[in-house]
Amino acid sequence: MTSALTRPAILTLLAVAPLAFLTACTQKSGGSGDDGKSGAISVRAADDACELSQTSAPAGAIAFEVTNGGSKITEFYLYSPDKKVVSEVEGIGPGTSRTMTVKVTQAGAYTTACKPGMVGDGIRGEFTVTDTKG
Repeated sequence: MTSALTRPAILTLLAVAPLAFLTACTQKSGGSGDDGKSGAISVRAADDACELSQTSAPAGAIAFEVTNGGSKITEFYLYSPDKKVVSEVEGIGPGTSRTMTVKVTQAGAYTTACKPGMVGDGIRGEFTVTDTKG
């Protein structure tokens, strides 16, 4: 029985298939917070910057729409006032976006971080969660 695929064709398929899989994974939204409603905090992650459209939000569900404008895969973190990871979104490829939605119940001084190259402490910033009581 002869194969219809030549060796170069097989090698091409083996090279392209993982890329198609990774592209599908990185373009997928980060989860439940990506329901099309406005109000997500925009995060522009770059190789040397981590810029948020706003640096405070009331306690409750907070959505961060992270767009990677850099050349390295990045991550985005929200740390609690006691420096513990509250939530994270990893593997954000260059030119892609992911949404991270987190339920924060306690007001306080939080920290955000973008980690270009997924290493080190990242580029950190202050983020305030306010009490929902009027």
